[in-house]
Amino acid sequence: MPIFVLSAKSIRMKSLFLLLSLLLAGCGGSYNNPLDVAFGDPFVLAASDGRFYMYGTGGAAAGFRVCVSDDLVTWRDAGVAYQRGEESWGVDCFWAPEVYERDGRYYLFYSANWRENPNGDAETFRIGVAVSDSPAGPFTDMYDRPIFDPGYPVIDANVFWDDDGSVYLYYSRCCYKHSVESGVSEWARREGLYDEIEESWVYGVRMKPDFSGIIGQPVALLMPPATMDDPQAEWESRSVTSREVNRRWTEGSFLLKDDGRYYMMYSANFYGGEHYAVGYATSDSPLGPFVKSADNPVLQKNTDRGGDVTGTGHNMVLTLADGDRYCVYHGRTSATGDRRVVFIDPMEITPEGKLVVHGPSTDRRPKPRL
Repeated sequence: MPIFVLSAKSIRMKSLFLLLSLLLAGCGGSYNNPLDVAFGDPFVLAASDGRFYMYGTGGAAAGFRVCVSDDLVTWRDAGVAYQRGEESWGVDCFWAPEVYERDGRYYLFYSANWRENPNGDAETFRIGVAVSDSPAGPFTDMYDRPIFDPGYPVIDANVFWDDDGSVYLYYSRCCYKHSVESGVSEWARREGLYDEIEESWVYGVRMKPDFSGIIGQPVALLMPPATMDDPQAEWESRSVTSREVNRRWTEGSFLLKDDGRYYMMYSANFYGGEHYAVGYATSDSPLGPFVKSADNPVLQKNTDRGGDVTGTGHNMVLTLADGDRYCVYHGRTSATGDRRVVFIDPMEITPEGKLVVHGPSTDRRPKPRL
């Protein structure tokens, strides 16, 4: 009888293959990015009916569409969830919806250009809220006005309920008419590129429980680095240094809490370009101060590493019932061109407190365990 002797390396490879096969079988199969959903700024709600609802920018001329899934991988279009009415405060550019379930009702926070525009500005973005008895809508505006007026255009609402019941609203001040002097703006002038650099900043503020307004004054939490030698300056300034546009973004914030620590994820660079990327910062308080991670960016294009994904950003984090976390974001591939499509990749916060996103990916991966 022949005797087969397996090397340690062979045993490890076979064990790994068996483990992956069991994972794929146990999770009901596999999937690969991008998903068949053409949204920018995607947001996924795990609703109490056991289904997942995805909202995003695009798909509706003056509102938002919704897609529904049972497994986070296969999605179907469920129609228009919100449509601007004749009396709506918003007129166009409906962006970045987020939906939250509270006490059996569903609240949609979104950005749009405000109809009040006495100065004829090109951007009048504000943030509003609509409500529905169903996650699929239809949603109707709770108020005939934005939640508040900070005196400058704002987008990308993110809402966080803390353990003590306090509600916080996070948003991005738009770049529009927000010229900021910095080491990067000085460099751009010396190079003959741009006379000025406009910036967007992330702010936070407490919000009234009925979402009718804010409590106190907004606090600036995150902004682009002021100096060229800042460790974050290289990746957060690529839209300028690559000669793409005279703007630096800090936008698309998303707050989560882990082991008493607040993690704010955010996107930097031009949302329409290849350099759009995600970083994070941490704090002991929901209103900061936040300290950016030395590991930034945690999600960025992979074309310089043999991949096919660019423009990764405006993410949210979906935490499943078993504690598994997934980073949901938009990106582009050579096949999708300029069209933004949705990706979903596993992410984790390590025991040492390090936030890690396992992406961007286009290879086959086990489906999320539900």
